[in-house]
Amino acid sequence: MKIKYFINLVLLVLLFGACQKEEDDSNNSTSPNNIVANSPLANLIARTSQNPTAVDDVLDNSSLIKMQLPVTVTVNGNIITVATSADYQLVQDAKDAYSNDNDIVYCVYPITIQFKNYTTQVINTYNQLYDAIQACGIDDGFDEIDCIAINYPISMNIYDSNNQVANTITIQSNSQLFNFIATLSNGIIAAIVYPISVTNSNGQNVVINSNTELETFIDNSIDACGGGGSSTSTFSSIITSGTWQVSYFYDHHDETSYYNGYNFTFINNGTINVMKNTVNSNGSWLTYVDNAQNKMDLSFADNDLGHLHDDWQIVEYTTTIIHLKHISGGNGDTHYLYFTKN
Repeated sequence: MKIKYFINLVLLVLLFGACQKEEDDSNNSTSPNNIVANSPLANLIARTSQNPTAVDDVLDNSSLIKMQLPVTVTVNGNIITVATSADYQLVQDAKDAYSNDNDIVYCVYPITIQFKNYTTQVINTYNQLYDAIQACGIDDGFDEIDCIAINYPISMNIYDSNNQVANTITIQSNSQLFNFIATLSNGIIAAIVYPISVTNSNGQNVVINSNTELETFIDNSIDACGGGGSSTSTFSSIITSGTWQVSYFYDHHDETSYYNGYNFTFINNGTINVMKNTVNSNGSWLTYVDNAQNKMDLSFADNDLGHLHDDWQIVEYTTTIIHLKHISGGNGDTHYLYFTKN
């Protein structure tokens, strides 16, 4: 096994060296089994391994933190002790009992809150709670993917191009994996040693042999875990509201900057108005279901938008962010297109 790890490390170094020769790919490492900071797969792994902080939104109205149980709260005059996750329903029932009350959850302090990275903080007042939530930053609306699991231990080959150092580490838990992904930075390349075992939303173990398989597995689990969007009609009402910009585009490497300055307005009749500076152009869009997947076809008259012209899978969306991806029928490459509302 040590020989296998050594060979993998050597290959990782060689792959990185090859990538350095590619002008556009020098900061991204295009080897299909590499994981780099802020890539779509890195973000999916983080959401799968994070401390599940959205499960108690009925208590704290925030997907960024979770209250450590037990806690005692007051809702519309009802004193409720929340000892287990099953008791969240008691709080929801108290909120739903009447339509003319304030539904505010008042905590009995002190409480302990947990963050996505598994750290904790003791909170003594509402103001401290508010400040702690604000310090977490902006909630992008995409919650944890917690109905699936990565089975540990797993091994990671790591190459630090800044110091020319290769290493292999063993990861034993969700908290260790989440914090490893969170600390990935430019110049650090990681590669999972496959195969690994994961557990799907039905409790069945599945063997994963590559990044592509892992990404597809997580993507396909989003709806089962309560995330994403399952209705193309809801999607259509969201995308036709306001204007949008490309916040991420990946085709072999990050090409987001190519689309800076473009604003897209999706119109109910299936047309798209594209504005850059004072120049207008047109396009078209269509949503449909293909093999149980929600899809969106995009086409544009502007040749500079030719790479966006494709049939995209609607992976997930909120009212302000849309995640699309396309798997090439030729070589199986995965392209990503994210729109963010202006």
